[in-house]
Amino acid sequence: MSSSDHAGAARKDAGLDAAKAAARKRAFAARREAYGQGLDARANAHLLAFLAPIRPRAVAGYMPIRTEISPLEAMDALHAGGVAVGVPVIEGAGRPLVFHLWSPEAEMVEGPFGARVPRQGEAMIPDVIIAPLVAFDARGFRLGYGGGFYDRTIAALRAVGHDPLVVGLAYAAQELPEVPAGPTDMPLDAVVTERGVRRFG
Repeated sequence: MSSSDHAGAARKDAGLDAAKAAARKRAFAARREAYGQGLDARANAHLLAFLAPIRPRAVAGYMPIRTEISPLEAMDALHAGGVAVGVPVIEGAGRPLVFHLWSPEAEMVEGPFGARVPRQGEAMIPDVIIAPLVAFDARGFRLGYGGGFYDRTIAALRAVGHDPLVVGLAYAAQELPEVPAGPTDMPLDAVVTERGVRRFG
């Protein structure tokens, strides 16, 4: 690649990063407004109804931080129904997530970025991943916090023969007309909000 090609690629990357930052700012504001309006229970009910016919054996949820919609009600119900439930653990910048088994009674400690993780971690491989997000669009693209953890994780799982169903959980207000997306951004299979389920692909 020539120096001019490198410069063009750098400008393109910088433009994408700037577009994502602007979209993130808008979506954070919408999420803050939706947070605390009593919408989480409705979204969790839609999530459980969506997963019921799929009959997953292992589901990765997450421990909500800041103004993220909480999946804990659905995680509790799945665990009570005999489904293995896990949460993501960050092992380092630039690395895929790993998932450790979780239960409502698990002793939790604070992990990176403030998300709680089980003190005693037992690895699990999910067949469904419930992903937090900052924004989503009608194509199924997800905007996260910028670390690329979920994109790397999905790619790594698929590289070794696992193809989990990836479901975003969000408030409907977090939908944007278009999420800026690059070649490494993985679209979601579905998004669940308090209004229902959107399937993609």
